[in-house]
Amino acid sequence: MTKYPLPLTQLLLFLVTSSPANGVDLEDEFKNPPDAARPGVYWYFMDGNLDREAMTKDLESMKEAGIGNLIFLEVNVGVPRGPVDFMSEPWQDLFVHAVREAERLEIDITLGSGPGWSGSGGPWNRPENSMQHLVYSETDVSGPSTLDQVLPIPKQRTGPFHKTLDDWFEDVVVLAIPKSAPVIDDLDRKALYLRNPFSIWRGGESQAYVDPPIANGKGSTDAIPINRVVNLTDQMDKDGRLKWQVLNGDWTILRMARRITGSSSRPAPESGLGLECDKFDATALDHHYANYCGKLIERINRQAPSIRESEHGLTTLHIDSWEMGSQNWTDHFAKEFQNVCGYDPTLYLPAYAGRAVASEAIAERFLWDMRQVSQELILRNHAGHLKKLARRDGLTLSIEPYDMNPASDLDLGAVADVPMCEFWALGFYDTTYSCVEATSIAHVLGKPIVAAEAFTGRTQYREHPWSMKSMTDWAFCMGINRLVYHTFAHKPLGDDFRPGMTMGPYGTHWDRGQTFWPMVGDYHQYVSRCSHLLRQGTGVADILYLTPEGVPHIFRPPHTALDGTDVLADGRGFRFDGCSPKMLIERAEVRGKRIAFRNDEGGYGTEYRIMVLPLIESMTPKLLAKIESLIADGATVIGLPPRRSPSLVGFPHCDEEVKSLATKIWGGLDAPETTTSIAYGKGTLVWGGTSTTPLPSLNQGERTEKPTQYPDYASTATILDSFGLAEDFASDHPVRFIHRRDSQRDIYFVANQTSETIHPTMKFRTLANAGKAPMRWDPLTGETRPLVFTSHEDHTTIELTFAPRQSFFIVFAKTGADLPVASKTNLIRSETLDEVSGPWNVAFNPKWGGPDDVVFDALQDWTERPEPGIRYYSGIATYRNSFNYDPANQPSEKIYLDLGTVHDIARVRLNGEDLGVVWCAPWRVDLSSAVSPGSNRLEIEVANRWRNRLIGDRLPENAKMRTVQWDSGLLGGEPYKTGRYTFSTLLGQLRAKEPEPSGLLGPVRLVQDRELDGR
Repeated sequence: MTKYPLPLTQLLLFLVTSSPANGVDLEDEFKNPPDAARPGVYWYFMDGNLDREAMTKDLESMKEAGIGNLIFLEVNVGVPRGPVDFMSEPWQDLFVHAVREAERLEIDITLGSGPGWSGSGGPWNRPENSMQHLVYSETDVSGPSTLDQVLPIPKQRTGPFHKTLDDWFEDVVVLAIPKSAPVIDDLDRKALYLRNPFSIWRGGESQAYVDPPIANGKGSTDAIPINRVVNLTDQMDKDGRLKWQVLNGDWTILRMARRITGSSSRPAPESGLGLECDKFDATALDHHYANYCGKLIERINRQAPSIRESEHGLTTLHIDSWEMGSQNWTDHFAKEFQNVCGYDPTLYLPAYAGRAVASEAIAERFLWDMRQVSQELILRNHAGHLKKLARRDGLTLSIEPYDMNPASDLDLGAVADVPMCEFWALGFYDTTYSCVEATSIAHVLGKPIVAAEAFTGRTQYREHPWSMKSMTDWAFCMGINRLVYHTFAHKPLGDDFRPGMTMGPYGTHWDRGQTFWPMVGDYHQYVSRCSHLLRQGTGVADILYLTPEGVPHIFRPPHTALDGTDVLADGRGFRFDGCSPKMLIERAEVRGKRIAFRNDEGGYGTEYRIMVLPLIESMTPKLLAKIESLIADGATVIGLPPRRSPSLVGFPHCDEEVKSLATKIWGGLDAPETTTSIAYGKGTLVWGGTSTTPLPSLNQGERTEKPTQYPDYASTATILDSFGLAEDFASDHPVRFIHRRDSQRDIYFVANQTSETIHPTMKFRTLANAGKAPMRWDPLTGETRPLVFTSHEDHTTIELTFAPRQSFFIVFAKTGADLPVASKTNLIRSETLDEVSGPWNVAFNPKWGGPDDVVFDALQDWTERPEPGIRYYSGIATYRNSFNYDPANQPSEKIYLDLGTVHDIARVRLNGEDLGVVWCAPWRVDLSSAVSPGSNRLEIEVANRWRNRLIGDRLPENAKMRTVQWDSGLLGGEPYKTGRYTFSTLLGQLRAKEPEPSGLLGPVRLVQDRELDGR
């Protein structure tokens, strides 16, 4: 049943990006960004703890704070089970209520593909329709003899992510092989029995076994001749009894069966626990979908019809980070394998048991093919099929393709309408690679939105907008343009119990229970401005890294392509993306000597000046033929010639085909001692020298933290420089950047990486001539102004003042109109006109333990006050004061109120006029509209974080000071003693002991900007 017409959904998805074609000026949209540019949140529900009124309050608070979308998931993490069972009739009614309220408030809901935060599992999934392994038992016999024996049932494999046990199994094949020891190393990963979470465990997961060793077709002493593999399947009855006249010699009988992997929904609500559906089988996904997503969509469509036609509400389905692990079998796997690879896999199946048929290299090639088929089935029958089901119901699809994915991250993410990544709050896991991958997918395929699960972690109320500013800008410079904050936990317990429900210890707590939530909208406005501008046109990058063909695969560029920072590494002057062989074969074209990819809408994404091949020795004939055609059509490619195929498909002719075509293109297989350019057709091939040294260790799946699949970035940059191409951006101070381009303008986002005021000289490859004059667009205020610049033959130089962590857009726009005249310099400093001194009247909220009226003779940190109610206060306090203003002392047009040091965020009112929120440097507001001659009434609201009150409530004297009883039925409705002021499900895990600096520390000054004659 279709919710919205499909063309409307597609239109909504792609209209949010390109340059305005509806008469709305981009500069106006920058000042007041559209709702589609608003950030989102993960809206987590905690195992049955749901409340109808609280849902509405959650959503209304999101709308008021500038949140425009959410991902809905229900989990079981760290709290007692609530009274509303997952997927019960009352639960579904509440879900429909949430959708209707989201429609009313114009908020978009994304529904996870299953209960929990990962996967598509549930109690409705039967073992035979769940993820499966091909497992085996071994029985040793000698002949000649007569065998009449029940073979042992193969045992189910278990592991840290495969814990669900089930007796179900189904026999697949019985093979007898000459007795031998397993010779295939690291079999669990090669045969897809195991796929570790790369974000946490690292190892060699990103690059193992993409390049099988050389196969010469000859048997080895450890290998099993293929004609000695005996298929006994028809000789075993349904009870497992095998009757066989054993041939001469020592034999091992492999009884091979399919069994569940044991992967289940996690961490799902109790009534949503169940097996993960088979990722190789579209029918299994149909069954899962009908019992979860489809059931909810049907309920939405028939219950409480929408009060009006809405473009909002439920709009998207979502596959979260791939944490289901891998599988290597399904009921129809052998048939699918033969369809894809063209040969019968049966006699090679001993490789699943570590035995090599024909030779170790042949077995490795078979396993390489098996992994390719596994990817094909995941893309076609799971991700691709889910996209079809979503389209049928008028929805789009987002995917986080990383972590335990047994396919290629780039190919899985490419299925999505919105590729998504993840980055953690500082101090936790580094998932930069996922951000590189999602951005690459979007740039290569011209997808307008790159989303990120943002600020995941265990921050324990540590984070606030200013502490997140630098990482926010880092995300934008990585190419992310939709932040989805992790996490907004549903607040079902009532407003008196704050900060309230959390998702266990996880997440940056980004919800209405936060102290600063009434002020966070100005930060979200900044994020929306940046997000909207960073969706215009296409990303600009010069380098395209082609990934190896083998899977599983995580794309990581050479570590030198980033700036070397251990966490939150930034790109260098030549930006890059990665693409998969599948993308290249199916979509790549040459446009004006650049490689571009046609997308499903008929357009193109980023166009690349060079493509860099991975440093491996194998490549399929199909991929090499595609590369040959691109070079012939005008592309420039850097890399070594392949020497063979990694696959058994067409073996051994495939190896000769690769070698012959490579020799034709490169002119030989031995690289020259120095870097050499070769003309081929209309294009260029570059190889040789130290930059393209082979890495034979990769043949064995080297475990290393430093990705070594590509030539060093410096050598690639040198090649680009030799072509006369300068870096896209450079600065003499630490400034990160990203660059996008549409038909009307070049848009650079630049951000100060430091906590100091800097005055960098920046070089932009975009020329400030031919009608393109640079403007500074300030995403904090929405203001735009012309810039002083210097034009050079191949770049534009701009000097600019940045406050700590400050960021700007530098927009080179084509314009026929006269631009405002720039001043003499872009460099400024603040000059103090006056200081607002004490005493200050400060009002704390007694509800949270503070005095409602206290005098501060001078500004000071709350934690230095003797009063416990101030030292341990968390929340909003209001400072009141007045100052006299003489306009004769103001030579410039604008006058600002500089707050000095603020912990952590403040709202300023002057003479009753709300002047906005101050949350980041330069820590000031424009007073020009509200200040008047004479006396002026100043009111500053300041919010800190919950940590101080949580610490205070943990002190023995404050423990168990009040009795709490939950009307919702939490904890069985029984009364219990709790802390005096706060309630948080995180409290028992809070590690902090000392309160954090808090309040307005100043100095509070009236300032104006003065131009600097020099630095």
